[in-house]
Amino acid sequence: MLVQYLRLILFAIGLLVGVQVPGFVDQYAKRVSAHQMEVVRNFRGFQENADQYFGGSVQGLIEHHESSADDAFKSEGRTIREMFGRLSSLTAEVDALRAPLLQRIIHVALYPNREILNETLAAYTYAVPLNASAVICGVLSGTVLAMLVEGLFTLFARLLRPMDVRRIKARS
Repeated sequence: MLVQYLRLILFAIGLLVGVQVPGFVDQYAKRVSAHQMEVVRNFRGFQENADQYFGGSVQGLIEHHESSADDAFKSEGRTIREMFGRLSSLTAEVDALRAPLLQRIIHVALYPNREILNETLAAYTYAVPLNASAVICGVLSGTVLAMLVEGLFTLFARLLRPMDVRRIKARS
């Protein structure tokens, strides 16, 4: 009977954790989008210069700055390169987060932007949403957690059972 209660408790824990997943992924995606929009806004002037003087090539603008004899201009070239790299990275992240829910969950679990993930973790507010994706994630995670623990119990029981049988035969 204790095992049954443990199974129910584990299922409930898995359910509560699982319903958080879609909300967390959504908050992460909103942060990524906000960062990307800010970088786009800050980069706009550099992009306009690249469009006007280098046929739209940001790389051409960066090389022009970095090849300058003026140290301040060279330094600005590094700044533009870093900002453009961040813009490219965030744009790729936004694109990855436009996928179906399961792919977004996998992306956030395995390939997140660490800085934004840490921001999201620090500011995350727990909620129990009652929408389809949260309920499905909750039920699935509860079921998987309960099945994993049940499987471990079964494995340990089978590993221990042959020892008991050997001990009984040794006593006979």
